[in-house]
Amino acid sequence: MTTWNWVLVAAFLNRKHISPSDTRMLHGTHTIKNVNPTMSHDNIGILLHTNRFRFLDKACIKVQDGNNTKEISRWRLCTVTQVEQVKILISVIPIFACTIIFNTILAQLQTFSVQQGSTMNTKLTKNFHIPPASLQSIPYILLIFIVPLYDTFFVPFARKFTGHDSGITPLQRIGLGLFISTFSMVSAALMENKRRISAVNENKTISIFWITPQFLIFGISEMFTAVGLIEFFYKQSLKGMQSFLTAITYCSYSFGFYLSSLLVSLVNNITSNSSHGGWLSDNNLNKDRLDLFYWLLAVLSFLNFFNYLFWATWYSKNQTSSATIQQDFNFKVVGDDSIA
Repeated sequence: MTTWNWVLVAAFLNRKHISPSDTRMLHGTHTIKNVNPTMSHDNIGILLHTNRFRFLDKACIKVQDGNNTKEISRWRLCTVTQVEQVKILISVIPIFACTIIFNTILAQLQTFSVQQGSTMNTKLTKNFHIPPASLQSIPYILLIFIVPLYDTFFVPFARKFTGHDSGITPLQRIGLGLFISTFSMVSAALMENKRRISAVNENKTISIFWITPQFLIFGISEMFTAVGLIEFFYKQSLKGMQSFLTAITYCSYSFGFYLSSLLVSLVNNITSNSSHGGWLSDNNLNKDRLDLFYWLLAVLSFLNFFNYLFWATWYSKNQTSSATIQQDFNFKVVGDDSIA
């Protein structure tokens, strides 16, 4: 985040200056000499200039103020690579945001779906009952089996058509997972409607196994979206940014659960009136309309998928070019003064 602060402050301080029409005049685009000769070639690289977020390019403008000192503060002047790092961070925010709804669905599987299971027949054998909370392990158990199958069969098959080493790109993998996750909520809504009709109209308790499909479907979607998001952040950044971008993946989980709580409150407030409470206002699922809430999430997830397609297309068109020349963020630029 230090580089982020340097670039934003430098761009603000240089806001009144006009960016040069020739981007080669920006600081850090000349021949670069590594100040750390012990660094291996595999760990070095720079980012080339891109035309997105041009206002940040002002951080690379070298102001001629008559000061002859060779020491220029990083808060006043940044390199093109440092500016491009910040551009990457800004560019991935929409991709990151599109996964929040995905984790809102995960929140339902760990809360309402467990509550569903507690109202169903949990008997597996005469003396053994399935703990409803254990259903949360289904997606992760499924991952143990399908990830090797994915790598063994799907990747080589897809590679024949796409020519991509991973079969499909990380962005395609994320999008496929977001699309599949919609059907997890569709399955949940259908099963909750069946459970509710059986309990209210027929006075029957159906087996807990009826709600396992929603967990299985989400497990498949998580193999694509969760893993794809980490892969995307890891591959789209320089080494100095990889740890940070990979870490913010888990922020999506937090935002997803917060959004879940917000949606529950909003739905209860909007659907309640003087004669009855909201869809989720009662602790009795036979009186609540959890199925309608699941349908709402399915619609939101489907709309979120199209929103993701827009941002993924935008990102692909504006993707940063990268060259493997230098990785260290402390540059000495031939013909330029060094940065303090």
